Amino acid sequence: MFRFGIEHEVAFLNRAGQFADFVSTSFAEFGRIVADLPLYEGDYPQLRIGDAGIKHKRWYIEGYERFNSDGKVIDCPPKGIEIRTTLHSTICGVVDELKTSFQLLREKALNAGFMPVLTSFHPYRTAFVPDPPLNAYEEKRRHSSPEKRSAFIPLLTYGPDLNISLEGLHSNSVIEIARKLTYYSPYIIPFSYSSPFFQGELWGGLSIRTVMRTGRRPAAMAFLADRADLLESDPSLTKLARLPAEVGRIEFKACDSCADFAIYAALLALLKGLVLDTTLAGRATVPDAGFHQLSAREGFAHDDIAAGALTVLQAAQHALGADEDAQLLMLLAAMLRQRVTPAHSMMATFQATGSIEATLRCSYPVQQD
Repeated sequence: MFRFGIEHEVAFLNRAGQFADFVSTSFAEFGRIVADLPLYEGDYPQLRIGDAGIKHKRWYIEGYERFNSDGKVIDCPPKGIEIRTTLHSTICGVVDELKTSFQLLREKALNAGFMPVLTSFHPYRTAFVPDPPLNAYEEKRRHSSPEKRSAFIPLLTYGPDLNISLEGLHSNSVIEIARKLTYYSPYIIPFSYSSPFFQGELWGGLSIRTVMRTGRRPAAMAFLADRADLLESDPSLTKLARLPAEVGRIEFKACDSCADFAIYAALLALLKGLVLDTTLAGRATVPDAGFHQLSAREGFAHDDIAAGALTVLQAAQHALGADEDAQLLMLLAAMLRQRVTPAHSMMATFQATGSIEATLRCSYPVQQD
């Protein structure tokens, strides 16, 4: 049996119409939004709360946790709010929950003077500089893993974790699927591209997020029960499960954020098909940074990327067979035929309005169908 989950990061404009980030916005401001959202007691222990207690609901503030010299969390400069779903046995079920959670967040955020907007990279800033500088405890913690060493990057990026697991898989099989998804990642992620802005203007490509994170952050992550099964790589491919619900989970982390949640449904169907597929032979423990960056710049306009995307789509379609989720792939097939990504629509709006903020205001549909 399959299980699906989605973690979706949301950016905001503030009352003044400016992009809300770790400089302009306090943890407390976003905290008032989260405090007004419901708590579902039945979500636990399926959802992880974490040592700092920030991840207490389906919605939580995403930021960079700051510690004192004794290891106690004392601050968290925020970048936005993350929505995470519970686990579902169907793709439609998990996407429906995400839609409901997003509409609740939108309502509470608007009441607080914040408008949810879609971007996958900060449209203006290029770096996160901790203020005050990291203390000795934080510096030691930062160098404790490949992901923590590159933890400043997520303060600028907004992207989903698309979670999938299949009951009964051995750890070796879970690792091989994660390696497979890492290899084919440059062909999968163009369907989601939504970061055409950099330093306040169009940068000339489709996903600056992919350019900035690939090679330093994983494309896929496999969660394992036994420490002995973990692989050493940089960035990491495997991680020790922190909850029983995480054992066997594969997180696909390379996609940009999507305003149209139907794309998430289609991407989960694609991942499901690739889990079931037995024909694709490519494997990689770490992402190919150069090829990801080529994909990020040109997307389906590059013949090799388009051909690779068609290969993975066809493999997934064949593996799913008569499964009703195969129909979800039609959206991706249409995008590939037209060689378009969500970033193309964002660029067209920007060219019509001349404003990043006006473009971002148009990013989410008023109501997810």
